[in-house]
Amino acid sequence: MKLTEALVVALALVVGVVPQFTHCKTGSMVAAGAGTSHLTTTAASMPPQPMHCYWSARAEIAVALPLAAAGVLLLFSGRKESRRALWAMTGMLGAVAMLVPTVLIGVCPTHTAVCRTTMRPTLLAAGGLIVALSLVGLVVNELRRDDEEAGARPASREAMKSA
Repeated sequence: MKLTEALVVALALVVGVVPQFTHCKTGSMVAAGAGTSHLTTTAASMPPQPMHCYWSARAEIAVALPLAAAGVLLLFSGRKESRRALWAMTGMLGAVAMLVPTVLIGVCPTHTAVCRTTMRPTLLAAGGLIVALSLVGLVVNELRRDDEEAGARPASREAMKSA
């Protein structure tokens, strides 16, 4: 089952890195020379403010760090109870990764913006895969017997005496 844990770590990297290069500041408008395309002005007297996709990209870093940590901990965890909690946390963080660009913060309203065409679908796919992997991990963890835990507990004294 180490494959699922490694996939969680890889998807955490996708969640953290891809938005940093696919929000409007780094999109095609920067190549065209509009270096401040990630800024928007709400009124004539107000200074420009970063767009939604900029803040979504920043928030995904906060989602990706604990997600990667949970994946690494899953690689080394052997106790059934610990793995259950880590898989549950991984599933919730995958759901948050999907909620940030859709409901919580959002992306630019322009349908041709790079954040809407690249960042949002990538985060939805990665978040969906993370949630699916966490559900598979939870089911496999619950089906696993307690004596199959790899290195979780030392052998009991009764088992050592009978051997």
